[in-house]
Amino acid sequence: MKRPTATVPAAPSALVANAAPAQAAVAAQAPASEPVRVREAAGARAPRASRGAGSGVPRPRADAVRNRERILAAAREAFVEFGSAAPFDEVARRAGIGNATLYRHFPDRPSLVRHVVLFVMGRVTASAEASLAEESDAFAALCRFTHAAADERIGALCPMLADDFDREHPELLAAQTALESAVEALLATGQDAGAIRTDIGVGDLMVALSQLSRPLPGTACLDTDRFAHRHLQLFLDGLRAPARSELPGSAATFDDLRQKTM
Repeated sequence: MKRPTATVPAAPSALVANAAPAQAAVAAQAPASEPVRVREAAGARAPRASRGAGSGVPRPRADAVRNRERILAAAREAFVEFGSAAPFDEVARRAGIGNATLYRHFPDRPSLVRHVVLFVMGRVTASAEASLAEESDAFAALCRFTHAAADERIGALCPMLADDFDREHPELLAAQTALESAVEALLATGQDAGAIRTDIGVGDLMVALSQLSRPLPGTACLDTDRFAHRHLQLFLDGLRAPARSELPGSAATFDDLRQKTM
């Protein structure tokens, strides 16, 4: 099993393309972009690409979709480094766009933070589904998912879930349900196959993943990815069955995490 290489995508990755249903759920959260303007002319019709299939609703322009992907990826990286209070100017600079374009997509900070959370959750969900579907070995699937989730900076979500974050937003609840189902299925498959110890739960996995994949905000920690993936693999090796030790306490679930963070 070869670990995926860390990337900072400027456009949808092959992973997301291979798991279209999960990513489509996140893309559906995006506000519709401005319709393509068509010059007035006798008998003129809107270009086929700008029409919704059978609905007459204009589709988002390709450049608007690309800009949105760049903004979310850049904001994710800025939030990892500086926290969710990262300046909009810095986000725009990393995305290679102007401030006006950034504000056109996300008019305020709460909107940008919410969509970055949805962006990361959707990509992590897609990774879990793809790992389970494409890996024949259950433990290899778990390893592939865990390293890919670290590359998506899932640990950066925790600081963004501050007191003023709307945890009950319908989009967030839907994305959260999809993520929980995908990771629970991945872990249960490994446990049923006898590859993963049964005294751990998805909460244990997600807490370790969040802690090991998140550098301290504001620190230019060199080689963060290198150490994160080394330590994650050490943790993953400890999940192999049969267990070589007895864990204190009880297995953590998503419900346990929700009571504390969500």
